[in-house]
Amino acid sequence: MASTTAAGTTISISAALPATEDAAGYGALTFTKIGGVEQIGVIGATTNKVEFQPLDGPKEKHKGSTDFGSLQPAIAHNTEDAGQTLLRTAAEPGNNALYSVQITYPTGEKRWSQGRAFGYPENIGNADSIIMVNPTIELSKKVIRSA
Repeated sequence: MASTTAAGTTISISAALPATEDAAGYGALTFTKIGGVEQIGVIGATTNKVEFQPLDGPKEKHKGSTDFGSLQPAIAHNTEDAGQTLLRTAAEPGNNALYSVQITYPTGEKRWSQGRAFGYPENIGNADSIIMVNPTIELSKKVIRSA
């Protein structure tokens, strides 16, 4: 893929989980687009590094646990947006359910995963700013990519 801007990228959410954790499984779900998204953030896993330095020998390096990442979108608050309503429901205290998330690039490529929403804080700036919400979606599953 040639480089592209993020303009036109969307994020969508579904309360349903895929039958299979692949493009076909996620593609069979119905997603609700979250409106008013200014930015989505970083998507993708990181693996922790485990090191051991014996007194006599080279340092050993191994792959440790994997963190599938978190999305931290900035969203213009809109109580009438269906996607934001579903995300608010996901973020309610006591709701520990996994939700499916879909990111669609302007090229049509998609990224899918599952996660839990941790909070839906409202960010009230000054008189010349939009009221924003800044949820965190902690991903619990591998990010699946489509071409």
